[in-house]
Amino acid sequence: MDLSLTDEHRLLEQTVREWAARDVAPRIKELDRARRFDPAILPQMAALGLLGVSVPVEYGGAGMDYISLGLASEELEYVDTSLRVILSVHVALNSLSLLTWGTEEQKRRYLVPQAQGTKIATFGLTEPAAGSDVRGIQSVAVPKGDRYVLTGEKMWISLADVADHFLVIAWSDADKKKRRDPSGLTAFLVERGFKGFSSGTIKEKWGILAGNTGYFTMDEMEVPEENVLGRPGEGFKVAMLALDQGRYTVAAGATGLIRAARDASAAYAKERRAFGTEIAQHQLVKAMIAEMESDYQASRLLWLRAGWLKNIGARNTRETGLAKWFATVASERAAGNAVQVHGANGYSDDYPVGRYYRNCKGAVIYEGTREIHALMQADYVLGYRRDRPTRCELPPAGSKP
Repeated sequence: MDLSLTDEHRLLEQTVREWAARDVAPRIKELDRARRFDPAILPQMAALGLLGVSVPVEYGGAGMDYISLGLASEELEYVDTSLRVILSVHVALNSLSLLTWGTEEQKRRYLVPQAQGTKIATFGLTEPAAGSDVRGIQSVAVPKGDRYVLTGEKMWISLADVADHFLVIAWSDADKKKRRDPSGLTAFLVERGFKGFSSGTIKEKWGILAGNTGYFTMDEMEVPEENVLGRPGEGFKVAMLALDQGRYTVAAGATGLIRAARDASAAYAKERRAFGTEIAQHQLVKAMIAEMESDYQASRLLWLRAGWLKNIGARNTRETGLAKWFATVASERAAGNAVQVHGANGYSDDYPVGRYYRNCKGAVIYEGTREIHALMQADYVLGYRRDRPTRCELPPAGSKP
């Protein structure tokens, strides 16, 4: 296993870091306070190749590997979680699912413009009464000739008011829905322009305020049968593969937040003085900064290992889940310690650590709560859980489509 970065990796890391520091960091506090998503960020990310970073060149992407996706995620969340969320929903959850499960026609119609950044994509799984319990979904898709009629509501959807394309999971078999049999779920490619589609913004959230989060409703919305992703009944498998990629970017992003908390705390501790010396000299402050450093290094190694497994085409659900669980819990710990190091100043928006604290909490909830991930990892150890092969697997990095 070689986790050393290539020259291409280093160049991407530097490019994203410089862009985010120059064009986003100076105004992120203002965007966060105003609870405003800036859509101008999207074409800038597209120009950098980020919206198709790990999509093959043949489909309009940058053709980079999955470690590159992780590096971009870490650098984006170092500045603000809202930036990484874009990469998670557009690339990891939607575009890589299309790359894995899509027909050639679907890839040409949807994946190419997404990778080029001319169309924005997201993922629709969570509902008002269904999150970690995917079988609790209530959205239904009723066959009607050469179409399906979709009815339902999706909640807590990133870019809900921004995206053009949506990957939606719904029940297509009423009997299996009653039995909670996941083989009755189907994945659909939905366009904003489909009749019966509408969306709205969630305004009462208290984290990731510079990002767009909302809901969308499908009111007897007709979807052509050629927009089924995978085969009818494979929606659960499509969703689980999507979550493998989404959790990967969340893990890498949380690692970036830990680094941001560490750097902000170290800088402040050397400036702030108490009891006649800079607080960096106090042992308990050092202990908090040391914990941030150990959490950062461990989190980075975990997501790098998951990325390496993706690159070689190996199943990595277990490793990716562990990386997501560890890094997100560690990011919450790091953000809390960063506020503590800053004292009263950390309890205000004058310093960025309060924003880190608000932003980090979402990641221990979405894409599998920390409790779900704890159970998953225990079940792997106990032998209760084993990952079975699926008909389609994420292509290894650099493989020909």
